[in-house]
Amino acid sequence: MFAFYVTSFYGRHAVAGDYAGWNKVMPHGYVAGDWWGNFAVGLHLALAVSIILAGFLQLIPALRQRYPQVHRWTGRIYVAVALLISLNGLFMVWTRGAVGGLTQHLSISLNALVIMGCAVMALHHARARRFGEHRRWALRLFLASGGVWFFRVGLMLWLIIHRAPVGFDPKTFQGPFLTFLGLAQFLLPLAVLELYLRAERSSPLGRLAMAGGLVVLTLAMGAGIGAATMGMWLPRL
Repeated sequence: MFAFYVTSFYGRHAVAGDYAGWNKVMPHGYVAGDWWGNFAVGLHLALAVSIILAGFLQLIPALRQRYPQVHRWTGRIYVAVALLISLNGLFMVWTRGAVGGLTQHLSISLNALVIMGCAVMALHHARARRFGEHRRWALRLFLASGGVWFFRVGLMLWLIIHRAPVGFDPKTFQGPFLTFLGLAQFLLPLAVLELYLRAERSSPLGRLAMAGGLVVLTLAMGAGIGAATMGMWLPRL
């Protein structure tokens, strides 16, 4: 849904030549005369859609088993896109600015660095044919790359729980909750993944507890996805 929204909203304005329409959602998305900055924004949007779709392809077991060459080449593209979108994101944050204050800038930058680190490690272990380690780092890369998505889903879940912008100022988009969410958008999924990887080697009771926790998190995430779809994405299409 997020990939469809990005493609439809930003793509529609781009095809119509109305790049200034990006500013309805993204502050400073288009700045007249700033060719390099505008190119960076357009590239970032295209790469965002690419990394979402390629990431899901990497997780399909049948594709890995029946078409390993496709998995390997898609993986190389995925790693390259992850590195490029992270570098591009750092450029945008510190030259174009972003919503929120310094803490938002720093959390986005840290997320980008984590993505690049995971990408390098996933590729390193794949080339060394240590596929167990490769799998773990590839999963970390997938979750870290979804940080901006987790941020939106987490924010909308928070709003439907409280029915109000608790813990932050919606005008300045700053506050303790957003500071927390800026870090939690990638650290929390990575922490859950580490518990999952340990549960794989745990007792049946440990695996059952992990499965139960994933059910709860999936339901919460589903509520956030529904709220983001109805409150953020569909109204803009």
